[in-house]
Amino acid sequence: MFIYNTLSGKKEKLIIPKNRNLKLFVCGPTVYDKSHIGHARTYLVFDSFIKYLRSQKIKIVYLQNITDIDDKIIARAKKEKTNAKKIADKYFNAYTRDMKTLGIKSVDRYARATKFIPEIIKQVQTLIKRGYVYKIENDGWYFDVATFPDYGKLSKRTALQAEDAVTRIDESVKKRNRGEFCVWKFSKPGEPVWRASFGAGRPGWHIEDTAIAGKFFGPQYDLHGGGLDLKFPHHEAEIAQAEAASGKKPFVKIWLHTGMLTVNGKKMSKSLQNFITIKDFLKKYPAEVLRFMVLNHHYRMPLNYKNELAIQAKKNLDDINLFLAKIDFMLSKKYSPRLKKHSFNFPTLFENALANDFNTPEAISYIFNAINQGNDLYKKYNWAADRKGLLETKKFINNSLAKLGIVTKKHKIPQKIKKIAAERELLRRNKQFIRADTLRKKIRVLGYAIEDTPLGPFIQAAS
Repeated sequence: MFIYNTLSGKKEKLIIPKNRNLKLFVCGPTVYDKSHIGHARTYLVFDSFIKYLRSQKIKIVYLQNITDIDDKIIARAKKEKTNAKKIADKYFNAYTRDMKTLGIKSVDRYARATKFIPEIIKQVQTLIKRGYVYKIENDGWYFDVATFPDYGKLSKRTALQAEDAVTRIDESVKKRNRGEFCVWKFSKPGEPVWRASFGAGRPGWHIEDTAIAGKFFGPQYDLHGGGLDLKFPHHEAEIAQAEAASGKKPFVKIWLHTGMLTVNGKKMSKSLQNFITIKDFLKKYPAEVLRFMVLNHHYRMPLNYKNELAIQAKKNLDDINLFLAKIDFMLSKKYSPRLKKHSFNFPTLFENALANDFNTPEAISYIFNAINQGNDLYKKYNWAADRKGLLETKKFINNSLAKLGIVTKKHKIPQKIKKIAAERELLRRNKQFIRADTLRKKIRVLGYAIEDTPLGPFIQAAS
């Protein structure tokens, strides 16, 4: 398998360790507010990626941090007149509920920053000892980027400035350079505080990730993922801290970044009223619609969300489920199949697409190619297609979607509808077509449609 490495700027072979698990760290959210569909895009991509690797018998450990101490959490606590821990607990629980609802179950551990303060303090001590950070009185300890010549190698930056940062920057008029970041913030009245030999305070944003990763994975590991907006300064800061503290490089072999998600062409913002939480999205559509919509776009490419995308994703899933229902219908009947030799190389094409930088849109296209071929067969042979071909197609579709975390739905028809359809079929056989047509209309009013086939009536939800 080849994966695009942001660090090298090219696709690289994913090396599977022989004597240990593959290690993946993904940046989790700062839990101060509800999670939105931009978060969902990143976490659905990595969930599907992990599910696929595990379907290939690749053993991988997936670690995700949770930022539960941060300026934004403290500000939210002040606004709601409560404490930072209550805010963090509230939104961490909401986040994990969202992940469960989305079917994201691949994360082996959610590591909350406040549970790893000793590891963070130890790493700050190491950076102080090695001369990579400097102290600003009544402010904190800052990383001196001038001491780390490789700073900027991930984001390909040459200027030690912060004007083009996508995510938040530590502001201080006393910093030596605008691009420098805080590893430890000294305590202020009313804020959470931890004791340390170098001054009571709390962690900076970036230091928690490297300390947590170091705790579980050591100073070097295989894969690090997150949204593209985290590339600078967050991931750049992680590299600087980790490699400065350990003296080893590279900190991470392959960096993976998901593309930005916008809504109607604009960055999500509550002021623009285009801020869509996961919870609000799921009020309108099932969870698998969001996953399917996300996977229909390459993970590295921008995704501009419009409601039409969700509608199309739902229709695509409905079409897949309907096709599988027709296969089950044909397989349940006794008939003499019309044999036809046909090529069926879709599984190989599907696997090849995913092995090429996890190209899910291309992989999904082969599922629809298989459906189109199946539709051609059953139409050509008037609902009497080759059973072997039907089974082969059904297995391919179900297995392929399962590898991406999408579970197909069984075609369930209520007993009441089945009973009316059976009465109608009896009337048709007795040539009582007017009464039979009345029952067809009744079934339609109840939300279902009947397609008369040589094998009997096929019932489906009305479109």
